[in-house]
Amino acid sequence: MIILTGLFYIKCVTFVLLRGSSLPFTRHTMFRLSTRVLATRGYNLSLRSSCIRSCRASYHHSSSSGHTTQEDVLRIGKFVLGSLLAMGTSYYIFQYREPRLIPARLETGAITTIHATSEELSSAGGAGDTTDVFGSSSFSTPTYGSPEDVQKAIEELRDALPGKDRVQTSPDSLRVHGSSDHLYHPSCPHSVVVMACSTDDVVKVVNISRKYKVPIIALGGATSIEGHFTGFPSGSVCLDLSAMNSILEINEADGDLRCQPGAKWEDINNTLKDRGIPLFFPLDPGPGATIGGMIGTGCSGTNAVRYGTAKAEWFLNITVVLPSGKVIKTRRRARKSSAGFDTTKLFIGAEGTLGIVTEATLRLAPRVPTKVAMAQFPDVEKAVSAVQQILNTPHGPHIQCVELLDDHMMAAINTAGLVDAPYPVQDTLFFKIQGSPESIRDTSNVVQEIVQRHGSTRFEFAATEEEAGEMWENRKYALFSTLATQPGSKVWTTDVCVPVSRLPQLVYETKEDLAKAGLKSTIVGHVGDGNFHALILFKDEEELRSVGEAVHRLVHRAIQMDGTCTGEHGVGVGKTEYLVEELGEDTVELMKTVKNAIDPLNLFNPGKLYPENNKDKTQMT
Repeated sequence: MIILTGLFYIKCVTFVLLRGSSLPFTRHTMFRLSTRVLATRGYNLSLRSSCIRSCRASYHHSSSSGHTTQEDVLRIGKFVLGSLLAMGTSYYIFQYREPRLIPARLETGAITTIHATSEELSSAGGAGDTTDVFGSSSFSTPTYGSPEDVQKAIEELRDALPGKDRVQTSPDSLRVHGSSDHLYHPSCPHSVVVMACSTDDVVKVVNISRKYKVPIIALGGATSIEGHFTGFPSGSVCLDLSAMNSILEINEADGDLRCQPGAKWEDINNTLKDRGIPLFFPLDPGPGATIGGMIGTGCSGTNAVRYGTAKAEWFLNITVVLPSGKVIKTRRRARKSSAGFDTTKLFIGAEGTLGIVTEATLRLAPRVPTKVAMAQFPDVEKAVSAVQQILNTPHGPHIQCVELLDDHMMAAINTAGLVDAPYPVQDTLFFKIQGSPESIRDTSNVVQEIVQRHGSTRFEFAATEEEAGEMWENRKYALFSTLATQPGSKVWTTDVCVPVSRLPQLVYETKEDLAKAGLKSTIVGHVGDGNFHALILFKDEEELRSVGEAVHRLVHRAIQMDGTCTGEHGVGVGKTEYLVEELGEDTVELMKTVKNAIDPLNLFNPGKLYPENNKDKTQMT
């Protein structure tokens, strides 16, 4: 088996690997292997695709004879290194004989090899084992800055970003920025909090952090419940983007808006309404969520059944600061483009591990009149069956939202005193119907007819806008209503998503499981998508352990039903362990390959999203 490697010195080093003749070789293999090895050394890989294609052709030709000669090695090497040799630099080449890497010097324009006996190679250690090199693209042990490096970075950040409270190190600030009252995953404080005000500020922070190898965790509204913004054990910079909250440009004629990542979706919609612009941004996750965080988690909300999620077309482009410090804009402002990869979507759902968003262009939708209705049912199965039939009628597109609140949630709303008259304690659907007055009337008639056919015990419309707002507010404040049912308790919130037809079974099994465990909970969900949230109460450490075990069982049930461990909250640190089970090893390997290529030092939000990053695998310099 022959493995050829080249090291290219200008300001960084390029490390190229070829597989031996017993293994298949493709351009993807070259890219995956090279970036993986480079990541262990903190280098970036850049090769011309023509070089890789030539290398591939030569490789298959030479291996057809059944063995690989030294001449074959030299010919392959010339193809791989040809474009680099033209730059007049020096290289190192290794010939893998038994198999072990043996270094030799390459002078400009020439390739030489070193020979060694099997005994010599074996004595060097590791002979015959290539599993670690070729078997997995798992993250290597990253090298992070020492405590002294972290302090140097903090001092340099103070010099680069002068001003009151721009760089914060008080214990209270570090704690608040690294945890929340609704986060129960392992966490630790940051080393420093930096308040960014512009893209240039972000670039400065990234460059300083890279210089001292200090991880960076971006923070927006701090509404995450899966640990996305927790600190890193070796030391970390919390890059607070909440001050970057401006709406920079509104293009009413084109139906889009450009803003900074700290802008909140509610503020955007209130601004549009106050200015008399008949448009709105339809993604509506929890109160306080910011655009940057919404992009990072690939969020959705109550409007998802009509308008989809963040992974649809609601972000036309984004401006991103990469781990290298480079600033890119993913595309222009046109409504559609077939020019290459959709790099915007590369960062949606990446949870701040690939880049830091500093601007985004949002697509807006017309603000359409709506009417709110409520239907109650004796059980979840009847409610879900009614929704499925409604959505599959010609009137389905007029359903803007359809939310499920279980009987426990309705009891919680009554307990919290959010309504003037208590609701009957039953599984309940809240509808928001949109369109012209005529289409709302026709759709309302169809909805009422179908829910009654499916056993609805009560159906009513909100009589006024005030009443409609109250109904919908009850859904949005589910968390606070749940807490009101058991004073002194805390709540763990989690979400899963399954095909809509499997939702009744999953809800039933989950409620049964929680009851057997002696845990009190409420359930709310975007029933039109098969996505629901379980809000589970606990008072002490013992109950907290029981909640964690119940969430574990819930996630496994969802995945077994062809669902996902998270419909909209994201992975963070809380759900990394489920990613391989859900996506498969090869898909997770591909995700890691992309991460390694863009962030080889693993500085952007380490320990999140990618399964093997969930443990503290740090190595101090």
